[in-house]
Amino acid sequence: MITGLFATVVAVHALIHLMGTAKGLGWAELPQLTQAVSLPLAVLWLLAAVLCGGAVVALFAAPRIWWIVGAVALVVSQGAIATSWLDAKFGTVGNVILLVGVVIGYLHDGPRSFNASYARDVASVLAQPGRTEALAEADLASLPAIVRQYVRQSGAVGQPRVRNFRLRFRGSIRSGPAASWMSFSGEQVNGFQPASRLFLMDGALMGAPFQAFHRYVGSEASMHVKVASLKSMVDAHGALMNEGETVTLLNDLCLFAPGAIPDAQITWEAMDARQVRATFTNAGHAVHAVLMFNEAAELVNFVSDDRGMVSADGKSVTKTRWSTPSREYRAYGRHRLTAGGDGVWDAPGGSYPYIRFEVVDVAYNVGR
Repeated sequence: MITGLFATVVAVHALIHLMGTAKGLGWAELPQLTQAVSLPLAVLWLLAAVLCGGAVVALFAAPRIWWIVGAVALVVSQGAIATSWLDAKFGTVGNVILLVGVVIGYLHDGPRSFNASYARDVASVLAQPGRTEALAEADLASLPAIVRQYVRQSGAVGQPRVRNFRLRFRGSIRSGPAASWMSFSGEQVNGFQPASRLFLMDGALMGAPFQAFHRYVGSEASMHVKVASLKSMVDAHGALMNEGETVTLLNDLCLFAPGAIPDAQITWEAMDARQVRATFTNAGHAVHAVLMFNEAAELVNFVSDDRGMVSADGKSVTKTRWSTPSREYRAYGRHRLTAGGDGVWDAPGGSYPYIRFEVVDVAYNVGR
């Protein structure tokens, strides 16, 4: 809604610029414009109109770079206004609105933004080479029986080994058991050779847009949250964050890339027919989790005591039991995966879900 209103204002601003063009080229008598407009200035007014209109088109067609077009339009527009200041000075109001949009666009998509950092990291992860041969039944031999069934029913056998995956999702999140739910959408890319995880979420906090960026590359992980792409709310990193994100990496592997399980650094221990304990090692971090399956060999829960709950300000991380009960399974192309689930903290005051997500789509072995 806000984007639509902003686009309307800029579009009207673009049309108003055509008044200067019309007078300078003799297309219309405009007595409200008392100052003379020469042919070169008429062209300047026309250029400002085209650029402002182009900024509106780019806002929807190329939202990651529209602010560049908007910035050029802003400069040209204000230059045109300056040539007919007595008649056009109030057009500066439109440019102030355009300036606000350009600044927000730069903060959200500029070279130092989360979006730009995410895009650079994704390009690096997707460029990693990997094995290309198909996963065979024989590759499952060392897995516990229930895990073999799970990988098999996921459709991974006979498909190329998983080098990476891109996941798009949506859902809702809250900061505590009494907090309001906030809707979000997002994307993540995981690589496996070596293991890495990039997670970017967009949502709204009390009407203000926010972004969360989880980054796990090499041996270090971090979590950053900004409101309106400007104010930093969370900046979490350190040993417990590294360990916790290793748990999340294992969780992603098990839920969204079963075909990568046979090649992962996981030691398995069968607890009973439907429960196994996994020990996962990555970049010097070793974490543990219990995986629970139903009669159909679907992974229905994942529980770990090695993940930490990040405080509201991001300054501390406290180890807390974490689980991800899964909902129904469905087909995504040739693969059968969970359609969504919850993230649950077993906090001192009682367990509560803090995130609910739905898988929109998933793609494997994505190129740059």
